[in-house]
Amino acid sequence: MAVPSAPPAPPPSGAADVPLSPAEERKRLQLVTTRRRATVLLAAVAAVFAGTVVAGAEDGSAMGYLQATAEASMVGGLADWFAVVALFRHPLGLPIPHTAIIPERKEQFGETLGDFIQSSFLTPEAVVERVQLANVGDRVARWLADPLNAERLAAHAADGAVQVADLLRDEDVQDVLDGLVRRRVEATPLAPLAGRALGVVTREGRHEEVLDAGLRSLERYLDDHRHELRSRFEARAPWWLPGAVEDRIFERLLDGARAVLDDMVHDRQHDLRRQLDARLAQLVVDLQTSPELKAKGDRIARDLLEQPELRSWVAGMWTDAKTHLRSQADDPSSELRRHLARAIGAGGQRMLNEPALSASVQNGAEAGARYVVEHFGSEISQLVSGTIARWDGEETARRLELLLGPDLQYIRINGTVVGGLAGLLLHAIAQAFG
Repeated sequence: MAVPSAPPAPPPSGAADVPLSPAEERKRLQLVTTRRRATVLLAAVAAVFAGTVVAGAEDGSAMGYLQATAEASMVGGLADWFAVVALFRHPLGLPIPHTAIIPERKEQFGETLGDFIQSSFLTPEAVVERVQLANVGDRVARWLADPLNAERLAAHAADGAVQVADLLRDEDVQDVLDGLVRRRVEATPLAPLAGRALGVVTREGRHEEVLDAGLRSLERYLDDHRHELRSRFEARAPWWLPGAVEDRIFERLLDGARAVLDDMVHDRQHDLRRQLDARLAQLVVDLQTSPELKAKGDRIARDLLEQPELRSWVAGMWTDAKTHLRSQADDPSSELRRHLARAIGAGGQRMLNEPALSASVQNGAEAGARYVVEHFGSEISQLVSGTIARWDGEETARRLELLLGPDLQYIRINGTVVGGLAGLLLHAIAQAFG
């Protein structure tokens, strides 16, 4: 009797070109082995049945029992062979109805699977329960507190910032920055702002050290430019004034100026210095209240905005920022990545130390999971059914046979054995009551 070995149907066009992964190759070898075992067992019981028929076995004899057992084993083995093969292809290539179920009903299978996933797995209650069991808040805190994880996340964050910066068009960013600068300058009255800044500097004598440094600088300037000042004085002196007198007058003037400056540096109660302080105090008030000074400040602002260098400065600022960001992201020891890693690690440690913060993260994860399921559950179901619908039918059957085939071949073996036992039992009952 010819025993079908159920060889796999040839793959469709293009399917054979799809390489198998190492795991799938192991499954294929396992499928070949188990199919061979099931087929050999079926061929063996068929040979036994043929032998008993040729030998002319009698019903009540041992040969009769053996024949009944072999016959039932063949029936069970053939039935299970047909059922297994019918899942993936037409048995013996015959277009028998309700066979080749997977290739021909792939779309219905995908829809059913998608609906099953949505109704049984993607329910808000099931997903939230899983998130609760996962203890997201504590796990996230411990993960972030690990320095190695914090460094990896900092590197990813820095790389992400670089990619976002690269996605933006330089012209668009420059237009936005230019507009921000212009609006800020136009909306800010320069004179009152300068008055407030000068008031902060002069408050409680904070400007004294600056004034000291300025007076010393002026004194050094007089010393360093003595000859130049002497030439200018000589050029402006009357022609009839003798040279010796000119020198004497110049030296007296220069020494007097230096002496005044030195006195102002060492005596903060000096009259000239107190007058200068009074002028500065009045200037602070005038800058914030004088309409004339406010108008001058507005004109300075408009003149500044009309300068073409402003656009170049904004463009250069953005270019420099991108370059600096890229260099910082590429350097594992950069200040940016070290600051990010410290901030991430500190955040994780804070979550560990503050249960309320960890609980907030947990509640946020649960709310996010519920929102996704409630609003996008149908899209996930459609993703499953749509993905399966795009699969090639024959290739899908081949892949599933690699996944399920070894276990299904054991069903063939079990059917052959169980069928034989059932046949032996039924033959024994028939003989006992016949």
